[in-house]
Amino acid sequence: MLEPQAFARIDDSPDERFYDQPRFVEHIDEAAIADVVRLHRERLPAGGEILDLMSSWVSHLPPEVAYARVTGLGMNAAELARNPRLDAWVVHDLNAATVLPFPDASFDAATICVSIQYLTDPVAVLRDLRRVVRPGGIAVVTFSNRCFPTKAVAIWQGLDDYGHLVLVTKYFESAGWQATEQVTSPPRPHDPLYAVVATAP
Repeated sequence: MLEPQAFARIDDSPDERFYDQPRFVEHIDEAAIADVVRLHRERLPAGGEILDLMSSWVSHLPPEVAYARVTGLGMNAAELARNPRLDAWVVHDLNAATVLPFPDASFDAATICVSIQYLTDPVAVLRDLRRVVRPGGIAVVTFSNRCFPTKAVAIWQGLDDYGHLVLVTKYFESAGWQATEQVTSPPRPHDPLYAVVATAP
């Protein structure tokens, strides 16, 4: 879909070094977090099995909604262990191994929150995510205008917010997902929130 240099990074050292120290901070402001929670409330199936991909110490799931199981996959064990919404978690570097350590059709839905910009082979990751999400299940990818610039891929840094929406939509389409939908927050003096929601065939 894109040339390899599109996914080059300023800091191309192993990600395990960058994520070795836990970061117990929010990466978007309260307004954007509220948008993520609202979107998850609206789209994720209550009582379903949820995969929080590229997870951390918080999953931004609606606190009043119960899920059968929430599994986190992330880069830092201390962050994942502190996340109260996770029933299980695994440390896994998606830039080193794009195949997810889960059986086929394991989840009803998946989320990636403010992290898609760090994937160096996002289509491969989303293609394997389609494998582990049950047919008709969804994936919700949310992002804002913030990032760690040394770790975000070049194509992401070369685009504006609308370009990011188009890019993530193309990722999903190239990975074989269907019925992609773009979501944007209204204009406001806070962090914007964007999302792409896709359905597994």
